[in-house]
Amino acid sequence: MSNQVILTCAVTGGHNNQAKHPDYPITPEQIAKNCTDAARAGAAIVHIHVRDPETGMRSGEPALFREVVKRIRDSDVDVLINLTTSEGARFSPGEVDASVGGPGTTLVQPLDRLQHIEELRPDICTLDVGSFNFGETIFVNTPAHLRIMAARIQELGVKPELEVFEPGHIMFAHKLIEEGLIEGKPMFQLCLGIPHASPATAEILTVMKNLLPENANWSAFGISRFEFAIVAQAASQGGNCRVGLEDNLYLNKDEFASNLQLVERAVRIIRELGREPATATQAAERLGINRH
Repeated sequence: MSNQVILTCAVTGGHNNQAKHPDYPITPEQIAKNCTDAARAGAAIVHIHVRDPETGMRSGEPALFREVVKRIRDSDVDVLINLTTSEGARFSPGEVDASVGGPGTTLVQPLDRLQHIEELRPDICTLDVGSFNFGETIFVNTPAHLRIMAARIQELGVKPELEVFEPGHIMFAHKLIEEGLIEGKPMFQLCLGIPHASPATAEILTVMKNLLPENANWSAFGISRFEFAIVAQAASQGGNCRVGLEDNLYLNKDEFASNLQLVERAVRIIRELGREPATATQAAERLGINRH
């Protein structure tokens, strides 16, 4: 087991609960500032969604990703950039014709979800390996679409982070690896506590960890009040960790957090367990990332 823990900060997320937090990062400037603050505090990776600056709602607009990434790259902060590809995957059956998307549907073709990856070539991008009920919509990631996305991500030389929300998603990830669509040591993120998917418990974390390929690099996160319990459990089992306002709005009961504070607490937990947060350079070496 490496003594280093690769810590990711997911700074804003793709949900629309930003109105619940008094200082949620919404504009590209705010998102980039939260990323650099998190990196200075010990995060080796920043996981990025973007939002419409006028409404605060989630967005897949490439220009917004472009501005966030440029601001980070122009800073003096060394951090691995991980861009989401989840926008464009939601489907809600129409009330009259269930085959036609109703309110909440954002479904697009798989390569359309990679426009910003094509342009910006981040160090990492997510690949959500499976479908499930996500709130009141379906998060749609079909095997055919995943193969198309995995192949193109591979061609671009970007490291895919395999986000898995249920044990079955790990089994399909094994299939992608067998088919040669995931090269090198795979990078997994165990996503726990999402409503209608795997709960954030020590038991399910261990089950999912034990289903991973032997050579996998893996990380885990728990949402809401489970965030720091999963940090401790993942770090103590040799894994990596993720925190951030995407997953949890609070530092303590009724006390809103910042991304900086969440990273600082995660670093303290990691060190209490006798491990150290990895630098971006150390994380890139472990994950097999060729810096762009």
